[in-house]
Formats: sequence, structure tokens, C-alpha cells
Amino acid sequence: MGLRRQADGSPEQAEMPFLDHLDELRSRLIRALLALLVGLVLGLVAVTQWDVLGIVQRPIVELLPGENLNFSSVTTPFVLILKLGFIVGLLTAFPYIALQAWRFLAPALYENERKFAIPAISAGTLLFIAGISMAYFLVLPLGLRILLNFFSDQLTPVIMVGEYLTFATRLILAFGLIFELPVVLVFLSLLGIVTPEGLAKYRRHAIVVMAMVSAFLTPADPYTMLAMMVPMILLYEISVVATRVLRRRRREAERAAEEGSSA
Repeated sequence: MGLRRQADGSPEQAEMPFLDHLDELRSRLIRALLALLVGLVLGLVAVTQWDVLGIVQRPIVELLPGENLNFSSVTTPFVLILKLGFIVGLLTAFPYIALQAWRFLAPALYENERKFAIPAISAGTLLFIAGISMAYFLVLPLGLRILLNFFSDQLTPVIMVGEYLTFATRLILAFGLIFELPVVLVFLSLLGIVTPEGLAKYRRHAIVVMAMVSAFLTPADPYTMLAMMVPMILLYEISVVATRVLRRRRREAERAAEEGSSA
């Protein structure tokens, strides 16, 4: 991140000046915020033009005695528009924000590692979509069915739309972010912060942390907790394999650079 690279991809000894580093960070943050602002505008347009709320509440409406969710404040519909617009805008701007993060980290990588930019961003986007899709189509409907089944013969659910939106979006976005685990660990591996041996050595500790995170981000039922925890463990194991492959390629690139310089 602070190291400059030579033409052959090997790191120079000189550090990037601290002020230049801060200026680069500020530039990337401004671009990311502008992308988020544009995404917010597009999200507000999408919410007002299409039935985004209908899509979000579809998993629960069929489980309720009525056809719609409820609200208790006159400002709730307007607040819902803003919340949904922000969520849609965040999803729209996500690939560009990821690109800015990659370009900020790229100077600390070897030349051959920078070629992973487009594949990494594409993989991150696909994993994010896979995570929110799994949450929306599988975890959320079955989780709601389990939760609403408790005392169903004695209680009548009156679900407020604001509470449901908070619950659903937190669960869906949590799955999307959790599925980014391989991309994050690969980034950390390229920067030298984590190693494949370290990931393998502290696997049990990582599983305990995953269980705690799953319990915190999901409702108090074992189904949704396991539905998040199991993919996290699988993605963690994929990350271990990916970091080993990337480290082997980095060492091959270093040997090739050394042989080229000696020749």
C-alpha cells in the first residue's frame, strides 16, 4: 500500500510519502462517496417507479392473515422510501466502491497480482449477489415461517413494516457481506497480513468467532444461525486454498524476477 513497485514488479525500498498516501486515500473516498450518492439517486428513482417494497415484503406477506404490513406513524412511508433508496443505491454502487478499494491497495502488490483486479471484483460482486440471493430466497422465508409458527394458535401477528424492513435488510446484507469472506482474506494475504498456515492453525478459533457472529446477526433460531455459519466455514476453507495458490504464484514471480535481474 505504501510501497512503490519497479517495472519488473518487485518492490522498491522507498516508501510512498505519507502525505501522498493520505491524498490518495482522500481521492478514493471522495470517488466512493460520489458513487454512493449517484446510487442513492438511482435507488430513489427505482423505489418510486417500481414496486421495490413489494419485492422486499414478499417473503412475509404470504405468511400473514392480511395482505399488507402495517405502520403506526404518518412519516413511515417517506422514511421507507429513503431506507429502500439507500439500500438499492448501496447495491448499485458496490462494484465501483470495490474497484476504488482495490486501486488504493494495488500499489502494495506485485505486477502479476494486480492482474487479479477484474477477477477479484467480479468474484466479489458475484459472491455478494449469491449471499443476498440465498438469504432472500431460502433463509428469510424459512426463518420467518419458523419464527411466526411459535404460538400461532394463540397469537395473531401484527407486523410493522419498519421493523420487518430492518430485520430483513439486516439479514440479507449480512449474508451478502459474509460471502465476501474469501475476497477479504485473499486481500489480506496479498498484503502479507495473514498466511495460509495462520488461517489453518487458527481454524478452530475462527469457527468459534463465526458461531458468535452468526448468533449476533441472525434471529434466535438455530436454522438461520446454521444457515449462515455453514457457508462461512465453507468460504473460510476456500480462502485457505486460495491464499496458498496465490502465495505459490507470488513466490514463482519473485524467483522469475530474481532470475531476470541476475541475467
